[in-house]
Amino acid sequence: VPPARCALFDPAFSAREAAALRALGLCLLPENEEGKHDVEGAATLFYMVHCGKALYNNLLWSNWSPAALSKLVIIGNSFRGIEERLLSRILERDYSYIAKVLKGVEEVALPSHPRYLDTFNDTSVHWFPLDKLQELSPEVWDFVEEPMYQDCEDLEIIRKGE
Repeated sequence: VPPARCALFDPAFSAREAAALRALGLCLLPENEEGKHDVEGAATLFYMVHCGKALYNNLLWSNWSPAALSKLVIIGNSFRGIEERLLSRILERDYSYIAKVLKGVEEVALPSHPRYLDTFNDTSVHWFPLDKLQELSPEVWDFVEEPMYQDCEDLEIIRKGE
């Protein structure tokens, strides 16, 4: 992938880090989208290791259609692991887009490195086969309300303006 086609954002980037990334020819997104990045129909790889659940949920919401999701590949925290660690009522209330897409996602865990067992032990590659997404009930696609996280106790993201 040509560096100019790589878009990056981390609200914790320092001015020096941002300058170094630009010098490498990488594109820095101008503002905190909170993960709400629309791929606009283009095949897109997201590298989101150790991100908060709300970032994944927001990304799914921003691309909430079988056509758009089928263009995404996410390298990040295991969705199955999220499902296993959260009470289902919390998953469905706070991270409803992750909960709704679980039956439409394929996930393969990346092998762990013996030296970093506690660091990258939950990283998976996720993709959304169009045929699996089309098997989900039509009601799944009807609800497209923007996630707000008002009742969420452990948000794990830096919000816009923070």
